[in-house]
Amino acid sequence: MKLLKVSGILLLSSSLLFGCANTDKTASTEKVKEAKNTASNALDEITKAYREYAIGEIEEFVKATEAFTTAVKNGEIDKAKALYGPARMHYERAEPIAEVFGDLDPKIDARAGDVPEAEWGGYHRIEKGLWEENTTKGYEQYADQLMKDVNLLRAKVDTVKVTPDLLITGAVDLLNEVSTSKVTGEEDRYSHTDLYDFAANVEGAEKIYQLLNPELTKKDNELSKEIQTRFDEIYLLLNQQKSGDGYKLYTELTEAQVKELSQAIDALAEPLSQIGMVTEAS
Repeated sequence: MKLLKVSGILLLSSSLLFGCANTDKTASTEKVKEAKNTASNALDEITKAYREYAIGEIEEFVKATEAFTTAVKNGEIDKAKALYGPARMHYERAEPIAEVFGDLDPKIDARAGDVPEAEWGGYHRIEKGLWEENTTKGYEQYADQLMKDVNLLRAKVDTVKVTPDLLITGAVDLLNEVSTSKVTGEEDRYSHTDLYDFAANVEGAEKIYQLLNPELTKKDNELSKEIQTRFDEIYLLLNQQKSGDGYKLYTELTEAQVKELSQAIDALAEPLSQIGMVTEAS
């Protein structure tokens, strides 16, 4: 009877231990699920916030483009020149979404040589008329088409699905665009208003970083601090090139200043590119 009693106790203990193990395993699984759901909800909120930001910039771009194209059609060349740089900043900030539409981006933002001459229109086509030819005459048709394309962009942007991948790659792409076209002075080759585009691309990338930063800080606070430091360094350099409410002409910068800006962009791009690996890690 004693043996049976001991065996019964052992059997009961095993059952309890097994039951506890299953309970612990279930609890652990639930915690993992809860953590994943929390992370998923956080990403949903981030993408929603970026969508609102980008649409807001496109809406401002519509207004600014309307003022710009109206000045062109009215022959107000000085006003059109003054509006050109600031208007484009809204587009450059929201470029990760704007560039989703491969048919509209070239119509709005193509430079000479990017598309066949007969198809070339948009901001840079008008830029050439304003600065190189110093006229608005003959550019009314380009202004009308630009306004139509920008309005179509606003209508289409509501259909864009914003994903974490779009944000992460978008932030890095904005900086890559700075280093490949803005730093070289190729973007606004007639007006030399490249610093407006430069600053707007950086601001667009920083917005994405700010939205992702709460999640990034939880997983790699040092990386978060490094990225913010790099952004601060770029803004310090850009602020040195301020002229009133805008920026100096790019041709007024020295080679040393251009090199310094280029190096600051490169120094930011490397840690910024790591955000995806860190925020997606479990």
